[in-house]
Amino acid sequence: MEKALQIRVPMSEARSRHITEVINTYSKRLMGFIRRRVNNEADAEDILQDVFYQFMGNTKPIEQLTSWLFTVTRNKITDRQRKKKPELLDDLYGGGEESDFDWQNLFYDDSDNPETLHLRNLFWEALQEALNELPAPQREAFVLNEIEGIPFKEIAAHTGETVNTLISRKRYAVLHLRDRLNSLREALLNR
Repeated sequence: MEKALQIRVPMSEARSRHITEVINTYSKRLMGFIRRRVNNEADAEDILQDVFYQFMGNTKPIEQLTSWLFTVTRNKITDRQRKKKPELLDDLYGGGEESDFDWQNLFYDDSDNPETLHLRNLFWEALQEALNELPAPQREAFVLNEIEGIPFKEIAAHTGETVNTLISRKRYAVLHLRDRLNSLREALLNR
């Protein structure tokens, strides 16, 4: 097997020192900026790393370094948010850290245990109640995509709505449903 030819372009000591100085100077400020806009610490660290990676790869002169860094950071945050997947039904019934109770366990339990059947019925009743509380467009987007499994593109073609509008409606539905199902979960845990 032949080895790939690697040509190393040596980085000047001055450029290396400059990059290190910029990273040391701006890391805390940029991380604070990112954390105010991103909820996940791992995502925040990834974004900061991407910003400095882009800075290191930049070959053009930067006239206003601070402005350039914050603009690139803002763009990286926006890109990350655009790539986020829409929320799924799985997010509704995930368990919390403080207990072993997890709605998903109800759906993977094959036994006909009366308690499991009762909890399953409570879940579906609560879900149906919560769905009925939603505005019709949000309920429709959620049911068609999540329960019936129809892709957003097909729903958009049928309804005339944009995919982004449908994703937004589903997101609001998921937030409401998650809140309602968490209330039921808390009531079950505290009885």
